[in-house]
Amino acid sequence: MPRLIIMTDSPRTPTPIDTIADAWVDTLAELDPSLATYIGRFEYNDRFGDFSPAGHERLAAEARATLSALEDAQAVDAIDAVTKEDLSRELSLSIEMHAADAPLRDLNVIASPAQEIRQAFDLMPTGTVEDWSVVSTRLSAVSGAIDGYIETLRAGIAKGVVPARRQVTETVTQIGRYTADNGFFAEFTAEAAPDEGQLPASLARDLAANANAARVAYDQLAQFLTKELAPVASEKDAVGRELYALHSRRFLGATIDLDETYDWGVEELARMVAEQTEIANEILPGSTVEEAVAFLEKDPSRKLHGTDALQKWMQETSDRAVEELGRSHFDIAEPIRRLECMIAPTKEGGIYYTGPTDDFSRPGRMWWSVPEGVTEFDTWRELTTVYHEGIPGHHLQIAQAVYNRAQLNSWRRLLGGTSGHAEGWALYAERLMQQLGYLDDPADRLGMLDGQRMRAARVVLDIGVHLEKPRPDGTGTWDHDYALDFMRKNVNMSDEFVQFEVNRYLGWPGQAPAYKVGQRIWEQLRDDVQQREGAAFDIKAFHKRALDVGGVGLDTLRSALAK
Repeated sequence: MPRLIIMTDSPRTPTPIDTIADAWVDTLAELDPSLATYIGRFEYNDRFGDFSPAGHERLAAEARATLSALEDAQAVDAIDAVTKEDLSRELSLSIEMHAADAPLRDLNVIASPAQEIRQAFDLMPTGTVEDWSVVSTRLSAVSGAIDGYIETLRAGIAKGVVPARRQVTETVTQIGRYTADNGFFAEFTAEAAPDEGQLPASLARDLAANANAARVAYDQLAQFLTKELAPVASEKDAVGRELYALHSRRFLGATIDLDETYDWGVEELARMVAEQTEIANEILPGSTVEEAVAFLEKDPSRKLHGTDALQKWMQETSDRAVEELGRSHFDIAEPIRRLECMIAPTKEGGIYYTGPTDDFSRPGRMWWSVPEGVTEFDTWRELTTVYHEGIPGHHLQIAQAVYNRAQLNSWRRLLGGTSGHAEGWALYAERLMQQLGYLDDPADRLGMLDGQRMRAARVVLDIGVHLEKPRPDGTGTWDHDYALDFMRKNVNMSDEFVQFEVNRYLGWPGQAPAYKVGQRIWEQLRDDVQQREGAAFDIKAFHKRALDVGGVGLDTLRSALAK
């Protein structure tokens, strides 16, 4: 039995299991340079990984070899035990996903190679002439990456393993925005400039030429999707119970009863609606939720106009939360106190966080991808989003793990974890901010509940569609049209946002429920610890203990806290 150790700031002597975990990070960085860029490993920034079937086979072979080495290694302490349990789970699942031919149908509107190849440029350094030279080289590699990706999707066509047609057609629309004359590639290089001075003329020409080649490659991908994949793509959005169960485990790091969770989601949604109705009456006595929302949307003091105002408000709100919570409720190390709020260079919809580099030279960042045509933003609706993405949400959780290099290996700090762990904590953090008095304004609480209601609705919708469950109203089984109508009734947001969100759920099975289900598991873990410790339980100490574990699957976190 591994001995329990106390977390300290003293550097820990690396163990054989640490060495295996660190080597796996090195392997992933080499095979997936886009992932390396994400974690601040810039030595591979001039290229992409191999998106072809051969590339996926090599990655699976490396996963099997690493898993074998891990199984033979002995844990020497509690940190090792957590690493072994969690990395083994991750490797085993990736091998299962490969065996299920998941790469052959890997196309959706938010997190597939179609987006990831382009997104690699968002986090690349651009401060020097040398940085822009590396960018130019990677732009020249887009064509090869796209070719490998098309080869994999063609292999899927040959085996009858294809994505849903809706994901194909929506991705083609996205690509049109990437390759337009005012799209990402054209604007990204047109605005190229180091922090000091100008680009050499030869480099500027190379950038323009390589950006144009990237546009051509993406146009070729769009043609392939339209002419070859769309005609044979699946009419069904549902992936079925077996594949859905794999995706659910992937995003939670936990195995759940899907039917029980669906029923719980229905009950949780009803509870959110009741709580919203109560607060709506505080805002406008006698009103419905919809009437209270309409009342707030007419309040000019709660409006932001334009993305510049949105970015400024996000940054000011985040900075204030870091300063105040760092004085009273959390130990926030100096490098973690820097969080940049950004407007994303794309217009797909969605709000997301990217963690800091290992040395904090690039800080944690909160990104807002504002859909085309959206120019007004309601502060009451979005306040809780800043806490969700920043402090005490994702930024505190993820940056704390990065900072904890004295105890955790690079896998645990930089790559471990799941959506359920991260997003569950972020929703947990939203409720915590209410408890700490940051949402005392009924309008802000209504905004928080609007988000929580959306996450509860997603549990029902996601499981309902992909398992083709009976509709709550008894009129048939879940499908896209019913899902869209269901979301419109449960989310007070622009229709562009709602449409994107539904398409996202249909193409990314199991991810959307991970938020609310993750919150449920986090709350269960806290309650379990409180019950065990009784009067000795300290909520601040619990939070530190749980976050010091770093990013892990939720089943791993449960066993770690139990010890």
